[in-house]
Amino acid sequence: MAIFFSNFNSIFNDAAQPWQLGFQDSAAPGFTGLVTLHNTIGFYLIIISFAVFWVIFSISYYYNSTKNPIAHKYLTHGTVIELIWTISPALILIAIAFPSFRLLYLMDEVISPTLTIKVVGHQWYWSYEYSDFITDQGNSIDFDSYMVPESDLELGQFRLLDVDNKLIIPVDCHIRLIVTGDVIHSYAVPSLGLKLDCVPGRLNQVSFLAERPGTFYGQCSEICGVWHGFMPIVVEAVSSPDFLVWIDTASQ
Repeated sequence: MAIFFSNFNSIFNDAAQPWQLGFQDSAAPGFTGLVTLHNTIGFYLIIISFAVFWVIFSISYYYNSTKNPIAHKYLTHGTVIELIWTISPALILIAIAFPSFRLLYLMDEVISPTLTIKVVGHQWYWSYEYSDFITDQGNSIDFDSYMVPESDLELGQFRLLDVDNKLIIPVDCHIRLIVTGDVIHSYAVPSLGLKLDCVPGRLNQVSFLAERPGTFYGQCSEICGVWHGFMPIVVEAVSSPDFLVWIDTASQ
């Protein structure tokens, strides 16, 4: 049975879908941590909601004026219950805070990068520069990335999401992005757990690692003008040999 299912390739959700409510499939450790934290907090939220609604229902049902016309004298003070509803929220907040801070600092940590890419947001397209590599003319490898117009879309391409030049990265390598912009943009690729503000006159950086090959879609997530909705991002993760072949081709 295992051999039978191993012949099928996995299908990942790496692009936004119509009426989508859940997350895209994770392709980076940081985003996996975000989804896990979201599910953990959701579990606490469900437990708290049931407890609160049960208390409200019990009080409304058992302690109304019809069933209890005379108030019980011991209901005016309750040291035990007051301790419970004071300590319990504090313990829940601590249980949420520790994994939250741990994930926050792990995602902010920039591990020694294998590759550094400079990203510049323009109105309304993206520019990429591979400063670690140079062309035959001695310049860094750089290019602009524009959205593919609807009239030029080919079969299988996504409307408002595909671009003419993708950002190519190697799999299982620590990548550092250094971002800025002409106005405030936000570089966001959900499957890779990326969302970083591009601020004029300032360089922000983020580190990530793609765990599997694939094509990952994102968009500018900060209103930056009339064509804000037409600044898609496409990141393609390939194997290291394929990446070196692409670098060799781009440097010519």
